[in-house]
Amino acid sequence: MSGTAIGFIMFGILMALLVVRIPIGIAMFMVGAGGYVYLVGDTLPLLNSLKNLAYARLSNYDLVVIPLFLLMGQFATHGGLSRALFRFVSAFLGHFKGGVAIASIGACAGFGAICGSSLATAATMGQVALPELRRYGYSGALSTGALAAGGTLGIMIPPSVPLVIYAILTQESIGKLFMAAILPGIIAMLGYMLVIRIIVTLNPAAGPAGPATSWAEKLKSFITVLPVLLVFVVVIVGIYGGWANPTEAAAIGAAACGILAVVTGGMRWEGAMESLVGTAQATAMIFLVLLGADMLNTALALSQMPAELATWVKNSGFSPLLVMVMILVIYILLGCVMDSLAMILLTIPIFYPVVMGLDYWGMSQVDKSVWFGILALMVVEIGLVHPPVGMNVYIINRLAKDVPLVETFKGVIPFLISDFLRIGLLLFFPIISLYLVHTFRQ
Repeated sequence: MSGTAIGFIMFGILMALLVVRIPIGIAMFMVGAGGYVYLVGDTLPLLNSLKNLAYARLSNYDLVVIPLFLLMGQFATHGGLSRALFRFVSAFLGHFKGGVAIASIGACAGFGAICGSSLATAATMGQVALPELRRYGYSGALSTGALAAGGTLGIMIPPSVPLVIYAILTQESIGKLFMAAILPGIIAMLGYMLVIRIIVTLNPAAGPAGPATSWAEKLKSFITVLPVLLVFVVVIVGIYGGWANPTEAAAIGAAACGILAVVTGGMRWEGAMESLVGTAQATAMIFLVLLGADMLNTALALSQMPAELATWVKNSGFSPLLVMVMILVIYILLGCVMDSLAMILLTIPIFYPVVMGLDYWGMSQVDKSVWFGILALMVVEIGLVHPPVGMNVYIINRLAKDVPLVETFKGVIPFLISDFLRIGLLLFFPIISLYLVHTFRQ
């Protein structure tokens, strides 16, 4: 049996385990261990591999950045920084038709700049913005759809945990990936805002205008949110500017958010403990998935599936652009049954060699690696809002108990159209994601 056939069988078993609700980390570990034993024909090599597997993965210094970015987001959540961001954007945009919903998108982008998690962004901003949206009479579909889509900006706007994982898997620069994600993240935010404007133009009752605010209130809200913006600038510029590595910049950002949460948000001992516990739980989940993915990828490497697949694609005669479109479609389909982190961990060791072996408009290997990372991140992000899984949709719908789930899924459809248009734009114009990387070379 060929390595490719063995690999596909392993994927089939993995999908079956996910269907019966086995946690993704455990499912990947089980399939990887089973495939390893089948390929080597004995359990002893597996045991020898296991004694080094956890240490080899978790002793990686770069992984320290994950709990630090998660802690930064936890401090922002429990310290009330999300409310300050929402009040700031709402003060400038809330008096337009659909302005409060547009403000919630802007606040999601701002919160994503200090969080790095889509689910946390959706849950936090949902608690802040939903009551305001309902108070001004926004439709259930627009309110919940906008917040579910806006939550995806948590991983599009750097810092982004999936991008950190991608960088570790591909030995790519975290700073370059963060810099490359800024323009696509801004385009995503503006696209969502445009969708809201189109919706309220066609149906004014869906998003009435909010109250106007004075310039004094606008200035006050800007001063309140200015430290949050400075944290984002310090972290991103620090990483890409070279005066701090990603771990140091994340530590500075976490400390700054903690201080801001205490000083401006009034976070006390209980909130600090909740932040630490929440960070520990999220980190443990991510590291378990990492271990499961390592076991599975070890078995796939033994099967030679990634190498065989890359060779087959190279010799197939398919155009590089068609191959990329096929990869993106596979990501969208996987989004029906898997979360974003699992998709990155599972697919990058397979798809990355394929992409790097093809020619895309004469791009260098580094540019191609960064471009593919941003494309993969954007398609993975779609899985957070499209049915049947759409974790962001379920989170927002749980907060808006009076809105049927069907209405929420209807509400995200216009935003999904915006996502697909954005993916097409970045697919055909890689310079959008590479412009800042080239402009501010280290």
